[in-house]
Amino acid sequence: MEKVTDKIAALPSDAHYFSLEFFPPKTPMGFANLQNRLERMSRALRPLFVTVTWGAGGSTATKSLELAEICQRQLGLTTCLHLTCTNMSRSLVDDALEQAKALGIRNILALRGDAPRSEEYRNEEKPEEEDSNNDFTWAIDLVRYIRKQYGDYFCIGVAAYPEGHSDQSHPQDQDPLFDLPYLVEKTKAGADFIMTQLFFDVEAFDRFEKLLREHESGVFKTIPIIPGLMPIQSYQILRRVTKLSHAKLPSDLLTRLDAVKGDDELVKQVGVDILSEVIDHVKASPSPVRRGFHFYTLNLEKAVAHILERCHLIPPIQPDEDEEAVVVDLSKDFVPPETALQSKDRRRLSSVNSGPRNRVVVERHTRSSNTSFEAREDEAGIPRDAINTRANTLAISEGEGSLGREATWDDFPNGRWGDARSPAFGEIDGYGPSLHLPTPQALKLWGHPVTVEDVSNLFRRHISGELDALPWSEEGLNPETNIIRDELLRLNGKGWWSVASQPAVNGVKSTDPIFGWGPKNGFVFQKPFVELFIPSADWLKLQARLDQTDQMTYFAGNKAGHFSASNEESVNPVTWGTFAGKEIITPTIVESVSFRAWLEEAFSIWAEWRRIYPARSATSKLLGGIMNDYWLVNIIHHGYLEKGALWDFLTEG
Repeated sequence: MEKVTDKIAALPSDAHYFSLEFFPPKTPMGFANLQNRLERMSRALRPLFVTVTWGAGGSTATKSLELAEICQRQLGLTTCLHLTCTNMSRSLVDDALEQAKALGIRNILALRGDAPRSEEYRNEEKPEEEDSNNDFTWAIDLVRYIRKQYGDYFCIGVAAYPEGHSDQSHPQDQDPLFDLPYLVEKTKAGADFIMTQLFFDVEAFDRFEKLLREHESGVFKTIPIIPGLMPIQSYQILRRVTKLSHAKLPSDLLTRLDAVKGDDELVKQVGVDILSEVIDHVKASPSPVRRGFHFYTLNLEKAVAHILERCHLIPPIQPDEDEEAVVVDLSKDFVPPETALQSKDRRRLSSVNSGPRNRVVVERHTRSSNTSFEAREDEAGIPRDAINTRANTLAISEGEGSLGREATWDDFPNGRWGDARSPAFGEIDGYGPSLHLPTPQALKLWGHPVTVEDVSNLFRRHISGELDALPWSEEGLNPETNIIRDELLRLNGKGWWSVASQPAVNGVKSTDPIFGWGPKNGFVFQKPFVELFIPSADWLKLQARLDQTDQMTYFAGNKAGHFSASNEESVNPVTWGTFAGKEIITPTIVESVSFRAWLEEAFSIWAEWRRIYPARSATSKLLGGIMNDYWLVNIIHHGYLEKGALWDFLTEG
């Protein structure tokens, strides 16, 4: 019984259920560690099913199918594969469906993806009939196609937007009533369940669900409508996600979060409160079918585990489970939710297996001060500690005890330059490179540059605060980058375009309004670094100078795959903090594996930008030439006590 709707129907009439979403990590170590996390979460939390995301245009197709295979076959989780249908080859759609069937996957979340743009995305080496946009313009086309080709083999889910879907740049363009006819048609075409976009405005969801249930067509009377929820992992991620999705943040929720936004741990705690309140509200609302909830996990586990246990969504342990009671050593400084199982109730199996469990899988050459928390690749199949069962594992997923700290070591994601071993490393959504803007808005912002100076001017305007976004940054400069604005403008004047940077910081309080982060009882530090697009001729000269100093580390690469580094094996924490009663926390690390992952994405974004212009236009030719010539370079200065040293070095010569 692998169909989502069959599993829902088999639940007791008063039962609640939940599902979890994961995306393919960007690095091999992130993939290995996500597998361990999935094993732990599946045993501790017991989701009814899991979903695996699919990158726009099929950009993550291979990794998505690999992750889906791990979930479905290796872990035995009922798996739902996301599938978009636009801007890729028709054969990729067919291959994905065939592979899903071969893997035993019976569930597909049918999505459109980005608006069809055949001229920009067509591969000239493939015949025109291979263009998926010939057959698929909307998600309904994919729903109809799956039903025609596979009958009722697949259980098909479709997306819905409680606050309205927007392809435009402003929330006022959204209206659920505008979307409603399309959702009716998708459902009539063969959709079995509806999954909503994330929301925080529970009243908007109430109105939306009432609108569907009472619709005159009658197609929504008994169909499962699963609300999508995103645990709040950090204040910055929350604001970014709500901006990109146009999800409204009610003023009372924003007030609660603004009061603690400088303390990452408190933000998470308030976030758990907020999501729990949303769930309790929805659970209490009448429904013709069993209530379920879908969690956009961002590949993290601690907040999800807390919410699920607090809201009593985790299925109870079955009487026939063979368990042996063992008291777990919980950390004294952790206060679990009032509804959490107490120490005497935590139990584990007497049996063991060969999973590495809660150790972080690292490459053989990696060295760390936390070796007790790590497993080398060649020992990943050898158990080091006693293996825990569902009840004990739940404590670990919540971050309790030494094993819990180990399991949630990446609990505070830091975007592009977090730890590359983390399953959550990189951009937050896992949907692949994107401009995060519709084409009309992108053209309005960036116009039609035809010279290198035009591109330099766009970067200059962004640094100066005159331009809201660039392809690599959908927001303006943050306050700490404003401190080095003049230095970045000088580099821009040389034709070196910055896409990431930070100034040196020597032990400011963690409550500092500009540089502070983490708990309020600490101090934070930063090494200065900058990441630049540099013409190849300039890079050769700069590299020669960098090789003559031992105070700087660099990583560099280009679209053609050439790579260079001062020391490819170096691991460089560039942001760290010390807090009372805690180990030193290093949320920002620059190393070869993280740079290589971002390098590929950064040049893919050049290609995405280029695609919004006609193929033979002057702008397309310009961006193509830049993409093929420039290098992406990351430079770190380790003398963080030498104020201005990095910038003086780069602006000389």
